[in-house]
Amino acid sequence: MSGPRVAFDVALAVALAAGFTLQMLRWLRVLQREHYEPASMRRFLGRWSSPPVATARSVERFKMTRPVTLSHVLVVALLVCVVVHSDVLAALTSALYGLTCPQGLSVKGRTSALHWTRRLRTVAFATAGLSLVLALVGTFTARPWLLALAVVWAVPLTLDLSARMLAPFEARSARTFVTQASERLTRVRPRIVAVTGSYGKTSTKNHLVDLLGPGAGVVATPASFNNQAGLSRAINEHLADGTRIFVAEMGTYGPGEIRNLCAWCPPEIAVVTAIGPVHLERMKSIDVIERAKFEITERASTVVLNVDDPRLEKWVARLTERGAAVRTAGSSNVGAAVRVVVGDATWTLIVDGAVVGSAPATPGVRETNVACAVAAAFALGVSPSEACSRLGDVRAVEHRSNVSTATSGVVVVDDTFNANPVSAVAALTTLSGLALPGRRVVVTPGLIELGTEEFRANRVLAKRVGAIGAELVVVGRTNVKALAEGFEGPVQRFDSRDDAVAWVRTSLGPGDGVLYLNDLPDHYP
Repeated sequence: MSGPRVAFDVALAVALAAGFTLQMLRWLRVLQREHYEPASMRRFLGRWSSPPVATARSVERFKMTRPVTLSHVLVVALLVCVVVHSDVLAALTSALYGLTCPQGLSVKGRTSALHWTRRLRTVAFATAGLSLVLALVGTFTARPWLLALAVVWAVPLTLDLSARMLAPFEARSARTFVTQASERLTRVRPRIVAVTGSYGKTSTKNHLVDLLGPGAGVVATPASFNNQAGLSRAINEHLADGTRIFVAEMGTYGPGEIRNLCAWCPPEIAVVTAIGPVHLERMKSIDVIERAKFEITERASTVVLNVDDPRLEKWVARLTERGAAVRTAGSSNVGAAVRVVVGDATWTLIVDGAVVGSAPATPGVRETNVACAVAAAFALGVSPSEACSRLGDVRAVEHRSNVSTATSGVVVVDDTFNANPVSAVAALTTLSGLALPGRRVVVTPGLIELGTEEFRANRVLAKRVGAIGAELVVVGRTNVKALAEGFEGPVQRFDSRDDAVAWVRTSLGPGDGVLYLNDLPDHYP
């Protein structure tokens, strides 16, 4: 073999190795951000492989960037190379794909950088081993393009397979931390309040802590530590001796998960805030979501329900028949035992039909979440008068409809941590209710994980933006087509939230208002 050919082969091998490495870094970040769920690899490969189709109507109002991406061109090129048996060109195409694609899925990440945990290292090692096996198959069959396919194009699929193979091992490893957490709970013996819901659970958890007040010996799970790993970590790291009350947020991606949490962290009081189409992409139907959330009631002696939600209102008879003590909460439902009713910038607390008192309402806080927190506080022994006196202590949860004024004079509604249709409507109501003489702008990537309902929900969201007289700025391309079709008027579009924020800072001034609605991590296109 001649020297130039050897040099070329070495350079091609180095390029393929570099492409494989970059693909691993990109897709490992997606897998970690999606909590190591194997199926997420296929979902996100589909998201990045399927850019929105520009309709004639949407093209008239804004320029759709990259309707065909480099990924599509390279896929077609690879297929041609395979058909004509051009192995060298197939390898070159694969190397180029690995180095550059999918366009926009960065290696480093703006919102979700890689954390080289033990689990991530294990998955990476297993995937590298599987890729090596596939590469050897290509070598032994004398078809080098198979090697290129194995080490570059198949990275998301081999990550999927690795995560599935490692799932039993990870479950055994997690049991060690769960056992430690269970033993700590047994030793400390706090009263356990578990909070779940399609939305509102983090806010309700924090509001309950506010209502119980300082010195109550309360520990709550931080941030959104609401799965097995987060809950056990919160207990092991934060549950100190002398803790009287432990408030645990519990989330779920499917049936059985909350039941497993309650098996070792059994709640005395369960709070359910809402049933809605969150994680519908994973759980497929509202009925499945409802069954998954109902699991939190199975061990609880007292259950707090937001009966403004029609589905939760139907739980009352079912739980009462079982013998659970049910405390109903809400705002608009006059039959709720605990109601928090919004007046002119005030909350009025009504218990069993009698007005207890009023307090200034905290902007950006939903009254139904406060009502659920008040009902849970009652179950813990707080009196109605004490709860009413502490309503003023209820704080808005960061990034959930927080209202502030920037140094530029622009009023900012920060709702970047909410991503469901109900919260979106509440945030738009907050923006429309502001006394602003100037422009109103909504910056959003749209709503996600709504399954087959996602397109319709984003189209409705855009219509509501237009109905309050606001301008629409779309971030990314995940939901751009639906948002463009639903909005009557020109649409601004930016590849990243940073670009959209820069546009807001140069375009808006005193008297204007902007709502930042949802902020997708950058592993979404």
